[in-house]
Amino acid sequence: MLTSSRPGPLRTLALWGPVVAYMALIFYLSSLSSLPVPLPPTVSDKQAHSFGYLWLGLLMLRAVARGRWQGVSWRTAVVAILLATAYGVSDEFHQSFVPGRDADVHDVMADAAGATVGAALVWAWGIIAAVRARADTR
Repeated sequence: MLTSSRPGPLRTLALWGPVVAYMALIFYLSSLSSLPVPLPPTVSDKQAHSFGYLWLGLLMLRAVARGRWQGVSWRTAVVAILLATAYGVSDEFHQSFVPGRDADVHDVMADAAGATVGAALVWAWGIIAAVRARADTR
């Protein structure tokens, strides 16, 4: 019997639902003229962007790798980073229409940096998990 390598609808929802929900949160916050809670004085706007997109990079890589450690590779990491960064670009474009907000290429750079760190963390964890799994089979 042939089996499909494609995940079913519930699995797809479990993988991509958190990504879409997080992107919706980013979109909502970007729609506001000012954040509901101001950033602490020790946190810069760029740090907030990086931290926020770190989580998007993590979620994106999890979804792209289909939730499997074996699916995490440098290729899936690059795809996840590119998707998260593309969303950052679209979000900056969206912000250009919000009163009191503007589009900033430096925000996109911070988004890309955060997504890269997030994807790198998942990639590194995948390598550690694979090494541990091999050690456990010996």
